[in-house]
Amino acid sequence: MSQLFGMDEELENEGKNKVETIEEIKTRKRPFAYWKVGDNELKLKLTTAQVCKLEEKYRTNLLSLLTGGSDIPPLGIMLTVIQMAAIPWSHGLKLKHLQSMFDQYVEEGGTQITLFADVIMDILIVSGFFTENQREEVQEKLEDAKINL
Repeated sequence: MSQLFGMDEELENEGKNKVETIEEIKTRKRPFAYWKVGDNELKLKLTTAQVCKLEEKYRTNLLSLLTGGSDIPPLGIMLTVIQMAAIPWSHGLKLKHLQSMFDQYVEEGGTQITLFADVIMDILIVSGFFTENQREEVQEKLEDAKINL
C-alpha cells in the first residue's frame, strides 16, 4: 500500500534522472565569490544597498572606480569592497583583519594584481555587474591574464 500523506518519496525522486551537461554547469550563476587565505575563507557578494553605500563613500560609480582606469584600484579600496561584500556573512569584520589576511595572502604568493583579478572581479561577476555574455568574456580574459602573469 502506498503512503497517502507526505511528499517524501516524490521529493527524493525529483531530479534524480536529470543529468546536467558541462555547458549547463559552466553557465550556472555562482551565488558567491570566495577569498580563502590560510584557514580564513570569506563569502563575498555585494547587494544593491552595499553598492550604493560604496558609491556614496567614493562619490563615483563602483564599476568605474574598480575598472575604469588603466591601473588597478588602490589596495585600500579593494579591501573596503571586500569588507563590504563580506559583512552580511562575516559580522564585525574589521579592515585590520583584512589587512592581516592580505599580508598572509602575499606570503602565500598572492599579489595586488591577483587580488584584483581573482577576488574583486569575481565579486563584480557574482554581484550582477555583467550580463551572461559579458561574464563569460570577462572570465576568459581573466584566465588569459592569469596565464600572462
